[in-house]
Amino acid sequence: MNLDLNGQKAVAIVSGGLDSVTLAHLLAHQGAELHLLAFDYGQKHKKELEFARDCAMRLKAGFDIVDLSGFSHLISNSALTSSDVEVPHGHYAAPTMSVTVVPNRNAILLALAYGVAVNEAAQIVATGVHGGDHFIYPDCRPAFIKAFDVMEKKANEGFGDANLRLLAPFLEVDKTAIVRIGDELEVPFARTWSCYEGGETHCGQCGTCVERREAFALAGVKDPTIYATSV
Repeated sequence: MNLDLNGQKAVAIVSGGLDSVTLAHLLAHQGAELHLLAFDYGQKHKKELEFARDCAMRLKAGFDIVDLSGFSHLISNSALTSSDVEVPHGHYAAPTMSVTVVPNRNAILLALAYGVAVNEAAQIVATGVHGGDHFIYPDCRPAFIKAFDVMEKKANEGFGDANLRLLAPFLEVDKTAIVRIGDELEVPFARTWSCYEGGETHCGQCGTCVERREAFALAGVKDPTIYATSV
């Protein structure tokens, strides 16, 4: 995947998960100057932030954790943010996965990333959303990414770098392809966190764990993840 980013400054949203860490490695490999942003929005799997920090240190990138924890009680109907809603087990294609939607999450995070990018005169805001997310998450779909980019161009007209754009290189591929890309880039997958449960090890049963297992198997890449369950 050739993005030709040599010398461009990129503000990238990196949660610490497999997709976003692979994104960061791809941007670095393509020559971008990186500022990684991670967000504490009250998620149960807050330990992912440790893996985001680890990624930034490994790539010698700028790094900040944006604290949105004071806002989290206002978007608390999701299984990812509410102690009263259990994280569902099974495949992402299951209707039960709709409870993992955090209201307007990507729009909120991207808007903040754009603020940083305009302030720093960056040329790129990058996100690791991918094709496998389209079924459940409306803010991971091509129409949203396209519309958000247009909106931000209007919102920041005359400020920052005139060429600032939203980059979502995985938008039309699935997690299997991301694993293959990451493998080529020698991403240390063991130093990424996906599980929504946020336990000592990946639970192996929530939607993101199931998708992670499948992606490695379909990609033919050894999965270094330790799961609490074997199936």
